[in-house]
Amino acid sequence: MAISTGGGADTPMSDINTTPLVDVMLVLLIIFLIAVPVAIQTIEKLKIPVFESLESKDKVENLLLTVSATDDAGRSAGDAGYEGASRNGQCRIYFNNITLVDSNELQEQAFKRLDAIVQRAGGVDALLDDPEKIPQVHIRGDVNAPWRCVAGAIFRVQLAGYPIVGFISNPVEPGV
Repeated sequence: MAISTGGGADTPMSDINTTPLVDVMLVLLIIFLIAVPVAIQTIEKLKIPVFESLESKDKVENLLLTVSATDDAGRSAGDAGYEGASRNGQCRIYFNNITLVDSNELQEQAFKRLDAIVQRAGGVDALLDDPEKIPQVHIRGDVNAPWRCVAGAIFRVQLAGYPIVGFISNPVEPGV
């Protein structure tokens, strides 16, 4: 071991211990080596996960949307010969999982629905007093639906005034 004895006991030590600095730099290097390949992956490989979910406590006031897209031939989900959503297809949004609407109709109908719920509850203040009564939007998106379709639906219902938007996924099969 080497001990610095120059200058007396009251003189500040001017040597810098570089070992902790090197240790920190090596740890950061390892973190970046692991994180960079994960960050470079593309979104095209994205699949909606299947996971164990709890029973939904669905309220009548909640708005249910199904977001899909046409297939490569331009057919919608209800048409004969439909081959599944295509990333290049046109967006299809089903209001309450039944009625096909475009973006403007979605915003108008969602606003009318929310306004009726607020009026029935006695105004905005009555809803804010009991947050459990605030209606939500539940979106069920096709795995192959383009993200632009899902994001457009979220944007439109938020413009209509819905503060809470969630997603519905497929639950895990029991025993699998």
